[in-house]
Amino acid sequence: MSESGGSNGMDERACEVQLGGKLGGLSLPRQVFVLAIWPLLEQVLAFFVGLTDLLISARMADGMERVAILDAMGVGGYVAWLMAILQGAVATGVMALVSRATGARDDGLANRGLGQGLWLGLAAGIGSMFLLLGAMRFLIGWIGMTPEATVQAEAYLRVLSVSAPFSGALFAVNAALRGSGDTRTPFLAMIVVNVVNMALSWTLVFAPGPVGGHGIDGIAWGSVGGWLAGLAVVVLIVGRGGEGGLHWTRECLRPHGETMRRVVRVGMPQAMEIAGMWSIHAYGAKVISGLGSGGTLGAHILAIRVESLSFLPGFAIATASSALVGQYLGAGSKEMAVKAVRFSWMFAALLMTLAGVFFFFGRYQVIGWMAAGSELHVELAAPLLMVCAVTQPFFATCIIMKTSMRGAGATHLVMAWSFSTMLFFRVLVLGLLARFTELSLVGVWVVFAVDLLVQSVVFTRLHFAGKWLDARV
Repeated sequence: MSESGGSNGMDERACEVQLGGKLGGLSLPRQVFVLAIWPLLEQVLAFFVGLTDLLISARMADGMERVAILDAMGVGGYVAWLMAILQGAVATGVMALVSRATGARDDGLANRGLGQGLWLGLAAGIGSMFLLLGAMRFLIGWIGMTPEATVQAEAYLRVLSVSAPFSGALFAVNAALRGSGDTRTPFLAMIVVNVVNMALSWTLVFAPGPVGGHGIDGIAWGSVGGWLAGLAVVVLIVGRGGEGGLHWTRECLRPHGETMRRVVRVGMPQAMEIAGMWSIHAYGAKVISGLGSGGTLGAHILAIRVESLSFLPGFAIATASSALVGQYLGAGSKEMAVKAVRFSWMFAALLMTLAGVFFFFGRYQVIGWMAAGSELHVELAAPLLMVCAVTQPFFATCIIMKTSMRGAGATHLVMAWSFSTMLFFRVLVLGLLARFTELSLVGVWVVFAVDLLVQSVVFTRLHFAGKWLDARV
């Protein structure tokens, strides 16, 4: 049997490996459930926050002004993704380090990962804020929008950039807690983020002046307030001792170069991968924006919002898989790490496929509800959900395999293959089709679907090859 684990049973010693903390003594399905349930609820909340922002923006105006606002929110989401490049890299490195330390029962290293992650996350947030402010106007112009949508997008992003230091620090602390097996505390923090975000955004847009009436700026300020409140809550909870045993100490908060280098070593390939993915997705947004006189980008974002009903639970399961991979590798059991991935893969594929059935049969109803009164967006977005429905098993495979490999520390492997396949399909193939054919929005999504299919095959082969299990953290 190979190191990656075969289908004919496992080494008895591997089966006897017991994780510490709240996961100790639980069966594998229960471990996945315990680790996934809070991120799943967190993702559900995140969906409703995004939905609230969308409902607010869709009801702020009528006619072509509403089209401009929805397109601005669409491109704003893409450009704001810049903030995730450095923040996601730190979070990935912190989670890999803390999960390994937790599996090896090295509490000192796990706490150092928490403390150094806080400083690295804060630094990443400040860096991403200046990156967004510096690149915002150029990127909006490059993607190409109507003058009305451009004004709205710049206003939204200028305020949203203020949230970056808070979100960067919160991402890092939450990643450390998840790596230790505590997914409940990040969920509580994200409840605060989401509730404050929704309440503030709605108030700042629709309340009577001078409190309300702030338009798209009000939506952005709601996000800023939410991230600040969430960070304050998680810092206080960890100060009292989180469920995973992590807590603030002077030693863990004192700068420690070696721990920071270990986090950065794992996180940098992730940063490069996200930067590459962002560039590729931004190119896709540019192509989509140029397909018509207006509304295509807003319809694209509407379809993604609906699709998130499937991939957000998928990412919650992947979070559990990633934490288990790190902990089992830290405990010395490659076989159990592989088994955790395969169980999570089966679970995510089942859930996301069922969601695809819902997308196929309910596409007009759900899009019509989210974009009430905008027949243009319903006409453009509903057919995209048919493509989306077919891709769900492939998307589930990509989510679980990539996230699990990152949890093992094999971020360089994920970066190389993910970036190369996306570059081929979403830039080269899409660019040629946009130039030489009458490409439609549905055609763009078909290209994306083929990319997901190929990636699912590639990462399945990488999983069974097993080299990702030997990554250094």
